[in-house]
Amino acid sequence: MAKVQPRTLSGFMELLPGRQIQFDRMAAIIRESFSLYGFTPLDTPLIEASEVLLAKGGGETEKQIYRFSKGDSDLSLRFDLTVPLAKYVALNYANLAFPFRRFQIGKVYRGERAQRGRFREFYQADIDIIGDGKLDVFNDAEIPAIIYRTFTALGLRRFQIRVNNRKILNGFYAMLNLTQKSSDIMRTVDKLEKIGEKSVRDLLTSPEIGLSDEEAAEILRFIDIKGDNSFVLSSLEQYRGRNPMFDEGLDELGLVAKNLAGFGVPEENFALDLTIARGLDYYTGTVYETTMLDHPEIGSICSGGRFDNLAEYYTDRQLPGVGISIGLTRLFFVLEDQGYLNDQLNTAPADVLILPMTEDMAPSISLATNLRTAGVRTQIYGEQKKFKQKMSYADKLAVPYVIFLGEDEIKDGAAAVKNMRTGEQVKLPIAEAVTYIQSGLSELNQGAPILDKGVQ
Repeated sequence: MAKVQPRTLSGFMELLPGRQIQFDRMAAIIRESFSLYGFTPLDTPLIEASEVLLAKGGGETEKQIYRFSKGDSDLSLRFDLTVPLAKYVALNYANLAFPFRRFQIGKVYRGERAQRGRFREFYQADIDIIGDGKLDVFNDAEIPAIIYRTFTALGLRRFQIRVNNRKILNGFYAMLNLTQKSSDIMRTVDKLEKIGEKSVRDLLTSPEIGLSDEEAAEILRFIDIKGDNSFVLSSLEQYRGRNPMFDEGLDELGLVAKNLAGFGVPEENFALDLTIARGLDYYTGTVYETTMLDHPEIGSICSGGRFDNLAEYYTDRQLPGVGISIGLTRLFFVLEDQGYLNDQLNTAPADVLILPMTEDMAPSISLATNLRTAGVRTQIYGEQKKFKQKMSYADKLAVPYVIFLGEDEIKDGAAAVKNMRTGEQVKLPIAEAVTYIQSGLSELNQGAPILDKGVQ
């Protein structure tokens, strides 16, 4: 029979066991951080009816969707976690308490061209706060605090949360009588870091957008306002009074900046940045992008913002929201690629491997039960192989401890424990052996999944 060549589809990530444990640990820390702020976990189906998922479809989104038929059903794989959230809130409105705060970590699917660091199947980690009719701008300030708490818990330090407000941008373009072109302008300006100022200027003055040289220069001068947060806010004050939307956006941005200190976000991790636009028309107020300071070429590792009406395609109720999304699969790939993953962490599937040295398995089973009761992950080696092969297995799993249980140990009610990292071996009574292993594991499991190389 001909063998099928095993392969993984392009754009789909499979990890070896050690890396999978590191990935899961990152996801667990993100989940814990989100929970600290009172967000409830949510899980929505991977597959939705196409008419529900594509209610706001069209353009590139619909081209990238994985869509298929099963019987008479027209189905699609979810391409983000926000549209399913919109459906969920509209469907369960009567049973939810508002503001509704949810987080979700799950896979999404996009049929885009696979390339290095870009995936067709990937995990997103999202938080959103949904209001019923209104949502105070205070919530816009809390989101960066959650981003800061999450990334520092993961071990990152050299990152910056960049914040802007779409109302400031829309108001500014209205001052220049460019409201009809504002969406095109913002999508173009959003490419500034990728393509540079000259290319952005050329696009703004191209026939497709049609700005004059003077208009393009004025826009580039405006978004080039930089400095500490107080300087940016004071510089924007010179435009106050010329457009109501601009003034509203400036007030909101000022409140966000003011509240961040109270949330414990250092100013070096937070910057007001007028170049941040988030190219989607979806966003209506505050917008966020988070970048690694030592690797700006990577782009945003967390983004999001404020939207006025989450579920307009499913209900007439006004449901404003604010939220962010971490592309977890891409972030993990980038961190691994740049050497940021902490390989000193314990990534073994078990803390202890028991090697029975007698035919009677009962003492090993009893010891394993004691260890597991004490919270120590324990595996019993269950194959009749040579001692060297058993130790090779322990090395390959990178288990921290191996216990040898022979006739002498069983007779003495003891265990011979070998620390696989130091090579030290001790013979201890069972209760002391358990305590010895617990103490070593406590020290071994210290540290974050990420080692920020930029921190000295």
